[in-house]
Amino acid sequence: MTAPSPTGPPALRRPAVAARLGAMLGVCIIVCFSTGLFSHWLQHPPSWFVEPRSPIWVYQLTQGVHITSGVAAIPLVLLKLAAVYPKLFERPIIGSLPRLLERIATFALVASTLFQLFTGLLNIAQWYAWKFFFPAAHYAMAFVVLGAVSIHLAIKLPLVIAAFRRGSTEAAWVPGVSRRTVLTAGFAAAGLAVVTVGSQSIPGLHRLGVLAPRSGRGPQSMPVNRTAAAAGVVEHVRSPDFRLMLDGPRKVELTLAELRALPQHTVRLPIACVEGWTQYAWWTGVRVADLAALAGLDGADLRFASRELGLYAQSTMAAAKVRDETSLLALQLNGEVLDLDHGYPCRLIAAARPGVHQTKWVSRIGAA
Repeated sequence: MTAPSPTGPPALRRPAVAARLGAMLGVCIIVCFSTGLFSHWLQHPPSWFVEPRSPIWVYQLTQGVHITSGVAAIPLVLLKLAAVYPKLFERPIIGSLPRLLERIATFALVASTLFQLFTGLLNIAQWYAWKFFFPAAHYAMAFVVLGAVSIHLAIKLPLVIAAFRRGSTEAAWVPGVSRRTVLTAGFAAAGLAVVTVGSQSIPGLHRLGVLAPRSGRGPQSMPVNRTAAAAGVVEHVRSPDFRLMLDGPRKVELTLAELRALPQHTVRLPIACVEGWTQYAWWTGVRVADLAALAGLDGADLRFASRELGLYAQSTMAAAKVRDETSLLALQLNGEVLDLDHGYPCRLIAAARPGVHQTKWVSRIGAA
């Protein structure tokens, strides 16, 4: 018996394949959008947002899922574009008004999705080849993606449903690779991206993250995003004249020796960074609530100022988290005096906070 002659477009260009790739990509986009929104609120909280106090790994989970869904989407979007790109150049380019609107929505979807995925990937590597403020641009463009996806789905939904229904009845013999091979390749590429980049959010799997910019290594077994030299604080924090200023109803100045003389507590907490990496450590220091009490700031939201200058030179903490017994002004990391790059002489550490809010080189604490 002779094999049937191949007819029609190859499997990659079949509507059933494009529909299934679109569904996989849509799941990644929704997950990435939801977790990214939560991350943005944690870093730049609106007035109504209540900062979570537990579990301690909540940001590790949400930001890890955000990064992994984003990197998983990259091979899927490239495969999806390969499946549909002839459609992008079909004539007439403009045609009727409905077709024009569809083309505009498609362009917005492709452009905004590529922008989000590839600028996000560069942000993981902390390589900024642009002048705009990444968090604000990434946040705004996420809503453009969501809107473009919604419009695209509203236009294409009948075709997508029909493609899913037709998929099981299409001829098995098509030119080139099979539909199953195309979809398996998409799954495999997404899975490989998740393992080689996303595993940086799970300390026990750091070695698998061969494409992740943070391996889990660093001074005192903790990665460093910004060194003391890069922050320009080396001279200030090494000075024997260091004082921690507590600005409240009672003005208090504490030397490093006086800080060490206060009751010390040890907790195991993670640093979970916006780039997706997480590392746990043992931190020893003074409870933030005890420092607030010294300055008469009981029950107040606090602001922590660093010797560092710039966007993240300060952070705030809600009163509820101030009272949390695991919120510390840390002086030691894994049983050793803090390394200069980890915030010596003292840094903030608290549960369920982005790494950018775990302020290093703290010099002043006051009411927010």
